[in-house]
Amino acid sequence: MNKQTETEIEAAAFRHLLKHLREHTDVQNIDLMNLAGFCRNCLSKWYVAAADEKGIAIDYETARELVYGMPYSEWKRHYQK
Repeated sequence: MNKQTETEIEAAAFRHLLKHLREHTDVQNIDLMNLAGFCRNCLSKWYVAAADEKGIAIDYETARELVYGMPYSEWKRHYQK
């Protein structure tokens, strides 16, 4: 497999993970942390770090909106228990 194909597959898997997390709002971040050692906020931080490695400035709140599919404050109001 060439590097471009590998990157495309990884990107598709990441998009699927985000879709899955957005659809399963009943799963709280604390549950994810306890079971998997990461949560939606971790993904947001990793996104910021990956963008930074490419010289692209993305702030944490923008990354969280990308991960949560809406502003974090809205997600928290609707779904955080």
